[in-house]
Amino acid sequence: MHISPATKITLLLISMLTMMSNVAIVTMLPHLNEHFEHIENIELFSRLMITLPSLAIALLSPFLGHLVYKIGKKRASVIALILFSLFGTAGLYLQDIYNLLFSRFLFGIAIALLMIIATTLIGDYFKNEARHKFMGTQSAFISIGGIMFIVGGGILSDIDWRYPFGIYILGLFVLVFVIKYLVEINTHEQKEEDDTYLNHNLWYIYLLAFILMLVFYILPTQMPFLMINVFGASGTLTGAIIAMAFVFNALGAISFAKFKAKFHFSSIYLIGMGIIATGFILIGNVNNVYFFFLTSPIMGFGGGLLMANMTSWMLDVAHHTKRIKASAYLSSAYFFGQFCSPLATMPLVRQVGIKNFFIVSGVILFIVILIGKFFTKSRAT
Repeated sequence: MHISPATKITLLLISMLTMMSNVAIVTMLPHLNEHFEHIENIELFSRLMITLPSLAIALLSPFLGHLVYKIGKKRASVIALILFSLFGTAGLYLQDIYNLLFSRFLFGIAIALLMIIATTLIGDYFKNEARHKFMGTQSAFISIGGIMFIVGGGILSDIDWRYPFGIYILGLFVLVFVIKYLVEINTHEQKEEDDTYLNHNLWYIYLLAFILMLVFYILPTQMPFLMINVFGASGTLTGAIIAMAFVFNALGAISFAKFKAKFHFSSIYLIGMGIIATGFILIGNVNNVYFFFLTSPIMGFGGGLLMANMTSWMLDVAHHTKRIKASAYLSSAYFFGQFCSPLATMPLVRQVGIKNFFIVSGVILFIVILIGKFFTKSRAT
């Protein structure tokens, strides 16, 4: 089936709103701390503003996958984009921190729907090498979305901490493309060329996706506090530095097809984690805020490579009749990792300090990679 350029662009725009849309408000978190400083545990609550959508996605994705299957991908896309803009912009006017947190949870439902739809449609539209290449392009667009969100959010947060929430009105812009160009394929009528290696037991992919996000989401949840609280950076500068990481996140995603031509999915996973671990250690050794422009992109590149790798891996082994279900569970794993990231890392941050935290995390990650490499070799022999 021929997929028009307009349909491909629509799919990429949907993808752009998914994984990294949370980061639009990341640079306003320290300002949120100040505004609600009288609230007990506000330091944790502020980080939950980023990860509560992830909790909603982790809990509800399997059920939302059934909803997408029942009502269709195009209709679900329209509903999701309306919810995206409605609940995403709620921070412009809600006054209570608990209402803000609840709105972020509801916002997560919209992201879950969009991610399930985007991943499933890639499986429907593309096969084999074409799929690997488009996965890289999709992950690059996710990174471009992250750049737009983080830079725009950084500039707006210096004006007023509420203004970054206005960025989520972009959902209505994408809605126009979905209504006009999105094409839905009946997968029950599709025939795969080779079902020999396809299976439904993908728990190991979901586990590795969870670990990836647990590690990678340290970038948006901890980096702003390092740069603003330790180095005194402005929201604009912080946004620019994290945006640079997302530029290289896109480059890592685009590079996935070349890595896949030489390595298996599992080997790419270990390589990408090694790159992230290197970025952690270098970030922890920075003594001048502008050196973050050199160190954070290393972590970004590894994350982009791995995100393209995980989704492509899932699509490669999931049966075509189970793509919606598999995509839902992968989304759940990704975002449960995002939600758990600040909860898992905050005790270590409090114990060693935000700066040393990155060094310790890098060392721990390298140890885990070496263990993973050992078991990978053992299974091969």
